[in-house]
Amino acid sequence: YSLQSMLQSMHFFFLLFLKHLQILPSGRNLSRKEGLSVNSSQFTLSGEPFRIIGGSLHYFRVPKAYWKDRMLKMKACGINTLTTYVPWSLHQPERGVFHFHKQLDLEAYLNLAADVGLWVILRPGPYVCSELDLGGLPSWLLRDENMKLRTTYPGFTDAVNTFYDKLVPKMVPLQFKKGGPIIAVQLENEYGSYAVDNNYMDFVKQALLSRGISELLLTSDNHEGLKDGGVNGALRTINLQKLKNEDMMLLHFLQPKKPVMVMEYWTGWYDGWGDLHHVFPPEVREILRQGMSINLYMFHGGTNFGFTSGAVESPSYKPIITSYDYDAPLTEDGDYTPKYHLLRDLFSRYHSEKLPEMPVIRWKEGYEAAIMYQHLSLWDSLPFLEKPFKSQTPVNMENLPVNNGNGQLYGYTLYETMISSGGSLKSGNSIRDRAIVFVDKSFIGVFQFKTEELAVPDGKGERTLSLLVENCGRVHYGKTLDLQRKGLIRDIFLNNKPLRDFTIYSLDLNPAFIDRLYRAPWKALPLAPSFPGFSLGRLFVDGYPSDTYVKLPGWSKGVVFINGQNLGRYWHIGPQQALYLPGPFLNGGINEVLVFEEHEADLKVLFEDSPDLGMTVDIQ
Repeated sequence: YSLQSMLQSMHFFFLLFLKHLQILPSGRNLSRKEGLSVNSSQFTLSGEPFRIIGGSLHYFRVPKAYWKDRMLKMKACGINTLTTYVPWSLHQPERGVFHFHKQLDLEAYLNLAADVGLWVILRPGPYVCSELDLGGLPSWLLRDENMKLRTTYPGFTDAVNTFYDKLVPKMVPLQFKKGGPIIAVQLENEYGSYAVDNNYMDFVKQALLSRGISELLLTSDNHEGLKDGGVNGALRTINLQKLKNEDMMLLHFLQPKKPVMVMEYWTGWYDGWGDLHHVFPPEVREILRQGMSINLYMFHGGTNFGFTSGAVESPSYKPIITSYDYDAPLTEDGDYTPKYHLLRDLFSRYHSEKLPEMPVIRWKEGYEAAIMYQHLSLWDSLPFLEKPFKSQTPVNMENLPVNNGNGQLYGYTLYETMISSGGSLKSGNSIRDRAIVFVDKSFIGVFQFKTEELAVPDGKGERTLSLLVENCGRVHYGKTLDLQRKGLIRDIFLNNKPLRDFTIYSLDLNPAFIDRLYRAPWKALPLAPSFPGFSLGRLFVDGYPSDTYVKLPGWSKGVVFINGQNLGRYWHIGPQQALYLPGPFLNGGINEVLVFEEHEADLKVLFEDSPDLGMTVDIQ
């Protein structure tokens, strides 16, 4: 009898211990009748006290081959919940075209999280921000000149419903109460900072509920958006970098006697081209000490491969760099940082079991430089583009008749027209975002963000004026989303007269074009290359490929492709001075290195074993 009493007492005190920690053991043998609940000042999962210690990890920013490695490192740090956005723009690049395979196989990603032992908070938008081009909204929405994004405008809600008809049925079986890892679903993202339609958040909620989402619903806002970003039936959570009393007071006022969750504790920050690299000190102790739940944004940032980076527009336009390292606990290539070790030590105190061993880090390799041996000018590549479009007036990228009527998504657009004189070429604030200007293929200048005027030299007879306009990234946050059309969005003027009769080429550098480009009339180097233009080289990998970093000293600005894979933009203004090249993108043996350079180039590309994110600035 005394032994039984002792065992009962031990069990009682163990339950008290777990209640204090608010973390369940790592076992998955739980009743699935009751999911994550907020009936009091603490979360419960399956009726037991539970504290979320989460981390953001985005499947679209990490090579699929590395998903498990990053998840195991989360688990070893003490993370029990993975959070991820779902980028609509990548899953539906065209109306009627949906991608849920390979790198975008969200079901495989979430099932892998379950196998590793992580719960999931899903953040399916439709708008996600995340420093993505247009905040993850597809640019074809902007073909509608009356489009009102993030509202109940029928053109927007119809598109959301079509996307959710494809997405949500894939997610319903993966919910907690159905045996899956999803314990909560976030509605939209920081809508309180936008808040232009009082009916919109309810529309998003009903769109998910009506399709079978039955787990806990959340909203997520910073302090300024907390009041206007909520909706009945969803728990408000807060985003911040430093815990402040006024944040908690407002949250408790808006929803008393509810658990507090910091949905985004910013472990770092994103970088813009021309900035310094931002670093943040970790300050999570007080959040945990006060019994709150937390999600680290980001736990592992990864990479904005291709043209997926967004931009900011306040106080002035600035595009986001290719790296999404974010000063996170895991580096862009998945290495541990001092921040990781500090958090692992801290989080271990909130677990009843010993944390798993830390997985070994992956080897980084430096390779022999790739010598560029062939070159192709922009002008010689034009026959390998889709047929050019003729228009009397400029047409923005999104409204070009390409991509099955969905417009141009990313990249560059070349506008050409004939002029019969020199003089003053004025942008009229119509260039989005940067234009390299030529007369008869000779460079005359650049319209870069704030540039308003260029001088066109005099000449005899009619000449061709060319503007190569780059979409450097659509703004990802703020109230100007509806205005993010790119290319030439209005008239430009020569001597105060609007230019007319354009021939327009869509240079989006998509995989089909890159494949066709290999059949072009390349010229052997080291003959003097012409820019803008393409340079071709080869990287030899002896044995099994390792991660490496592409460095381009002597190059100016452009895009790098490895075996047809778009690694992203480089730009000498930094801060980033190297592009991450994951080993899974390489082959043992010969690899094709293709670089599109806008201005000037060296004849070689370096491959080194270390990153270079530039000079840092410590954000306190």
